[in-house]
Amino acid sequence: MKVILINGKHGGSRSIELGRLSLALLSLCCLGLPLGLVAGGYLLGQENEANSMRGLALDGLQEELEQQEDEFSELQQRAERKLQAMTASLAQLQARMTRLDALGQHLTAMADLEEGEFDFSQPPAMGGPLAGEFNVEYDTGGLAAELALFQEQLNDREQQLDILETLLTNRKLEEQSWLSGHPVEKGWISSHYGKRTDPFTGKPAFHHGIDFAGKEGSRVIAVASGVVTWTGSKSGYGETVEISHGDGFVTRYSHNKEALVKAGDVVRKGQPIALMGSTGRSTGAHVHYEVYKHGRSVDPLSYVRRTRR
Repeated sequence: MKVILINGKHGGSRSIELGRLSLALLSLCCLGLPLGLVAGGYLLGQENEANSMRGLALDGLQEELEQQEDEFSELQQRAERKLQAMTASLAQLQARMTRLDALGQHLTAMADLEEGEFDFSQPPAMGGPLAGEFNVEYDTGGLAAELALFQEQLNDREQQLDILETLLTNRKLEEQSWLSGHPVEKGWISSHYGKRTDPFTGKPAFHHGIDFAGKEGSRVIAVASGVVTWTGSKSGYGETVEISHGDGFVTRYSHNKEALVKAGDVVRKGQPIALMGSTGRSTGAHVHYEVYKHGRSVDPLSYVRRTRR
């Protein structure tokens, strides 16, 4: 192949004879260079795209990691707050149980119970036949288990206190309904129960009560709790108050100057019910005190001498 080169300045020309090898090299250069540039550009674009995708993937992982760190931090703070709350609850339960134990021991001493009848360091005695077997697994670790244990102990203490309260209430009711003591705050026995000489006729007569002499206007009190069944004037008795105490017991307080209660009132032991006077068949200020058991008159002296339960 012949290549002619023309010199535009001098108008001359020059020819070059190319062989097959030179022609092949020239063709390779003319065609290979553009193809190489295109291939290089393509490869470079692919690499840039891959780098960009890797960068985006790394950014996403970084954001996810930061989000997980924030969630972990929040969970940790929440766990710490829960732990603090459980610790405070445990301290409150411990203080509560201490107060319950102290109260139980104080009430036991006040009730004068026999030693060992109520032991607040032990759960209440209970039992029964085995109704069935259950396979239960207990978690004994951690604050949750301690809280559950203290709650169970508190329930035991509260159960014992409920029982003790019922016992004290029943004992108090029994003590309130227990006939005992004098029907006056101040006074002395001026006449006993039974046969005596009548102060008006001078003849033998049966006296169905005990007379307590004292200062007029002094207070007459109930010897036990009960319900006032009658107030008013009775022949020979003057102004009278009658109280029913249950179990068939009725007490009568006569010759009063004035009644302080009325029928239907509930009275407590030691409550003032009248003022001492000399109404009715009386020689002076005193209260005539009678006790009836199932409708029959009995000597009040045995109840006067009774000690409180």
